[in-house]
Amino acid sequence: MKRHWFCRLAVAFSLFAFTSVPHPVLAQEAAQAKKGPERYEKEIQKLEEKFRSQAAPPGGLLFVGSSSIRLWKLDQSFPNRKAVNHGFGGSTLADSIHYFDRIIAPVKPSTIVMYAGDNDLAGGMSPEQVSDDFRKLADRILNELPECRRIVFIAVKPSIKRWDNRVKIQQANALIQKQCEENPKLEFLDIWPLMLDENGEPRKELLVSDGLHMSDEGYRIWADALKPLLSKTNASDSTR
Repeated sequence: MKRHWFCRLAVAFSLFAFTSVPHPVLAQEAAQAKKGPERYEKEIQKLEEKFRSQAAPPGGLLFVGSSSIRLWKLDQSFPNRKAVNHGFGGSTLADSIHYFDRIIAPVKPSTIVMYAGDNDLAGGMSPEQVSDDFRKLADRILNELPECRRIVFIAVKPSIKRWDNRVKIQQANALIQKQCEENPKLEFLDIWPLMLDENGEPRKELLVSDGLHMSDEGYRIWADALKPLLSKTNASDSTR
């Protein structure tokens, strides 16, 4: 009797273990799915709701990209511009391509300021892959949004946390800068000289304590460098 009871218990335990422990392949697929662009769905919905409530007119200024955009207090940096901030933290260029129809196209901007590529390279992508993704996104913007007259790409920044990756960062920047030089609607904003100290290393005061994200002083420098390009766009628009 005891042996029969023990066998039933063993069978029950094995069934429980089989149904409770995920299959290795299924578990891997689930983990990969969580890493895909779908992980931003809730954040994208919030951006959509905010944009609808603001009812921003077409032909404005759109900022898009990763956390360096999302954390930017645009109303302070550009008080005279109605800028739309559609940055979402941790995102890559591929993520912005994925959500193009939801966070870029509806805005119908005349100018787009973009910061991305930082997370792409940190995630293991090559400079060539980052450059290719920028080309895909820029081509889609210019082909599908005729009202967009300029895309400004802010160079992937030097940071303390990702300083070891600086060679690849500079390679990606160089490839994207070359693209921008070949298209009059693309502008490359090189912020590296502004963010390095006399020793050629990242200026600590331009970053917050994590050594990655921008401080208020860092954003001030970015805004000052960007304003002439935005004024140039406005002047170009006024002649049309």
